[in-house]
Amino acid sequence: MLRVLRLAAPVLILVCWASAQSAPLAATPPMGWNPWNHFKRNVDDKLVRETADAMVASGMKDAGYQYVILDGGWEGGRDAQGGLYADPARFPDMKALGDYIHSKGLKFGIYSSPMKTICDGTEPGSLGHEEQDARIFAAWGVDYLKYDVCDGEGIYLKLEQQDPQQAHEYMLGLYTRMHNALQATGRPIVFSICQYGLDAVWRWGAHAGGNLWRTTNDIRDSYTDMSQNGFTQAGLSQFAGSGHWNDPDMLEIGNGGMQPDPYKTQMSLWAILAAPLIAGNDIRQMDETTRDILLNREVIAVDQDPLGRQGDRVRSEGPLELWMKPLQDGAKAVAIFNRGRSDMDFDFSFGEVGFPGKVRVRDLWLHQDLGVKSGEYTVRVPKHGVVMLRLSKPASI
Repeated sequence: MLRVLRLAAPVLILVCWASAQSAPLAATPPMGWNPWNHFKRNVDDKLVRETADAMVASGMKDAGYQYVILDGGWEGGRDAQGGLYADPARFPDMKALGDYIHSKGLKFGIYSSPMKTICDGTEPGSLGHEEQDARIFAAWGVDYLKYDVCDGEGIYLKLEQQDPQQAHEYMLGLYTRMHNALQATGRPIVFSICQYGLDAVWRWGAHAGGNLWRTTNDIRDSYTDMSQNGFTQAGLSQFAGSGHWNDPDMLEIGNGGMQPDPYKTQMSLWAILAAPLIAGNDIRQMDETTRDILLNREVIAVDQDPLGRQGDRVRSEGPLELWMKPLQDGAKAVAIFNRGRSDMDFDFSFGEVGFPGKVRVRDLWLHQDLGVKSGEYTVRVPKHGVVMLRLSKPASI
């Protein structure tokens, strides 16, 4: 019976984990930090340790951010036996680094590729070394693997023109092999599929063992790119749930390319989407505005709601969009986004988001209870901004 469960869809594997650990792996969307958006490949042991310290000191750990994830740039090469090793000048002891991260009550994430080399074509990927690399990652204490298809994207696109089914099997095989290798280590390692939404990955990511999968191209620190990644998630809610999440890429909050309102839009939209919240800024030097956005616990609670439901778009009107996410206690998180170039009013009814009668309203960015309302409601939404509400039944009902 156990053998059958291992070969079945990852949802069943996660149920098996639940019996042993009381919760599936990535039961709620992963939260953490990845250096790529801010530092690119300019990373080393010192930066990672300082970031782990800052995650604790800033309150990010207490707010739920737990994974410290290396992206590309840590790799050194392979030894004579094919064993993977880190760049000794920048990462002299990966096991010690993992131990340090764990000593802070955090978890250790790493990056690789299902190709022979990673994206720059010089440093080793895991193709043909999946089992060997998985054992090394487990020995280092890795808790999370971001697995980036890199140059395999071009191979897939060429295959797709010739034979879509062959292209699908190619992509599925790349990720299934590493998933099986991770499972064989016996260590719970969150598996992040990164292949930019090719082949409608949301339809098969869980079957390849993914706990999350990228549904978009890489994000950039601009409103245009961020909104493209986020708002194109409409319609994907059916493919997400506890242990398996759609991933529109990392947070750009605090990197300086946008104003506070667009950054609040990203935080709010990602929370409605039950998307992973992976900070991508230099958290050692956060200003108060960045900290307030990233550590808004009321918005984080929407993202991490244990019901595990991704929200979706309810209605759009020109540049205005109404989104809703069901919450475990029967409440609803509602966000009204303004994608336009000027502040605008938006009218909606509580009935269209599931409350035909009286409803208690709380503003999650103002941190204010707005009282008991009913019927129609009007909000003023700033350009490129958001109004985010929590709606619940009044206690007397």
